[in-house]
Order: sequence, then structure tokens, then C-alpha cells
Amino acid sequence: MKKCVVVYNPHSGRKIKKDFFASYIDILLDNGYDAEIIKSEYRGNITEIVSSLPDCDLVISMGGDGTFNEAVKGNLKRNNRLTLAHIPLGTTNDIGAMFGYASDPVENLKLLMNGVEKNIDICTINDSPFVYVAGFGKFMNVPYETSRKLKKKFGYLAYIGEATKEFFSRTKLYDITYEVDGEKYRGLFSFLLLSSANRIAGINKFYKEVKLDDGKFEVLLCNLTRKKDVIRSMFHAATSDITKVPGFYFYKTDNIKITCHNQIRSWCVDGEKLDDKSMVYNVKVVPDFKIRLPKKNIKNLFITDGEPNKKEVKNSVIDRIIKRGK
Repeated sequence: MKKCVVVYNPHSGRKIKKDFFASYIDILLDNGYDAEIIKSEYRGNITEIVSSLPDCDLVISMGGDGTFNEAVKGNLKRNNRLTLAHIPLGTTNDIGAMFGYASDPVENLKLLMNGVEKNIDICTINDSPFVYVAGFGKFMNVPYETSRKLKKKFGYLAYIGEATKEFFSRTKLYDITYEVDGEKYRGLFSFLLLSSANRIAGINKFYKEVKLDDGKFEVLLCNLTRKKDVIRSMFHAATSDITKVPGFYFYKTDNIKITCHNQIRSWCVDGEKLDDKSMVYNVKVVPDFKIRLPKKNIKNLFITDGEPNKKEVKNSVIDRIIKRGK
């Protein structure tokens, strides 16, 4: 029998019902998995758990986007990486929605069991991973400064309230030099956003063409400060192409070096505050990170959008025979 470990965050936005894990164990057993369920005790605990697990066939993290980030961080610390999956229980659940999950956690496990294993790119900032989004500056503080109590009580509306306060606060400009694709630039920017996702801050198709296995991530810098320009940019993000708005600078790359010449606001990484006070940040891609996810959005998210066809399998076998012959 295969082995599955479920690690969950009891403090995520959605409360876990009493009989929840009984249903999970039944579903996993029906799919040939012996299950172990581990509760996270504190922030960072899931990273510790995943990094020290004995070898197993699947690790499922359950919680918000930050919970999955902890699991990924733990997996990156391993010599032998495990296959991960994530079932959303948070407030916004951008990752879960992007992967094709619905709202019912039990139904989501069934979708996962009927899903496929894929390789995705994971990005790192100074070797600390972000799964789908990271940034600093205007609005980037909203996810980690919105209180957990308000998120549990009001859900997504809690973020709206915090974002409204941030909108009316003074916009600070950060003096930044960045090197991307062999070119160096310097300017004053109100925020910087890095991502490998087509859903950000609850906005579907934030970018129109995003693939999770293309070896690249998206970079967006903004130098807008006037409130009316910020409103216009938010409208474009929700309705059209934000990369074409004046005042925005967009890149698609596999690495960027960012040097901050004045103290920045803390990075927000997958909804959580990054405790890194460096002035220089190197961002790069770690490819071929194995995850399991539902089939629903595979065609939209991956260059290779499904199981290999017979011709691909045949060519792969031939290649292996040739290599052995050498």
C-alpha cells in the first residue's frame, strides 16, 4: 500500500469539522493510500515536518497559501524530494483556485485523487521559496497585516477593509536597481510584484499567458503614486492587460537581481511576511518540482498538458536504449 502524509494548519481561515478526517482516511484508503495525519503546532512547523519525513508517496498540505509555502520550503530542504499536493482551507486560496479546486475540502480530495502528477517551477528569493507570488510596496502588506481574527470572521472582506486603508495612506517610492536578462535599470517604484500564477489577490487571469512549467516567472514594477492612476491600474488588472498600462514595467524571465537603495517594506511571500532585511535579492527558478493536482486546469497551466501519448513514450524508450548502448 502507498503512503500519504496529510499535514494541516488548524489556524487557517476555514474551520475543520469534527468528522472531516474520517472522510479523508476513507477516501485515501479507497485509493490505495495508508494515511498519517499531522497537525501543525506553530508557524514554520510544517516546514520542519516535511523536511524530516521518511520517504512516502504523497504529502498533502491543507491550509492557506502560506501553508503550502511552508510545505514547499520543507521539501526543498530534502535530498530526496517528495511529491506534494495542496488542498485549500484559507481565506483567498489563490493557489487552490488556480489549480482547479472547488470549495468543499472532501470533494477536493476526490479531485486530487483523480488528478495527475506534474512538474512545476518554484521560484526562490535568496533561496527562500515562493510558490505563486511575492512582492513589496503599495498593497503588498495587506495579506500579512490583516488580522487572523478578522479573516476568520469576515473572510475575503477583511482584506478589502485593509486594502481600503492602504489605498488612502501615503504612497512611498523605493529607489531600486534591478538586473534582468543582462540589462540593468534604476528607478523609483511604488511596488514590485513577482509571480508564477494566473490568479493573484483573487483576480483570475491577472496575466493572460502563464505556464507553470516554462522555466520563467513574471515581474511587474510600478511607479504610480496618484490615487486616480492606482484606481485605473486596478481596473486594468481586473478587466484587461495590466502590463500595457503606462507606469508599469513588465518582464518575463528566469532570474532577476534586485538592489534596494533605501529600506523597503517587508516582502510579502504567498500571503506571509518574509523575515529578510537584506538590501540585495536574487530571484531564480528551481524547475521540476513534483506536485499532484486536479485535471481541470492542466491545459491552461502547463506547456505539456496531460499524459504523454504513445509516440512520446516510444521515443523516450528509444532514447534510453541508445544511451545504454553508448
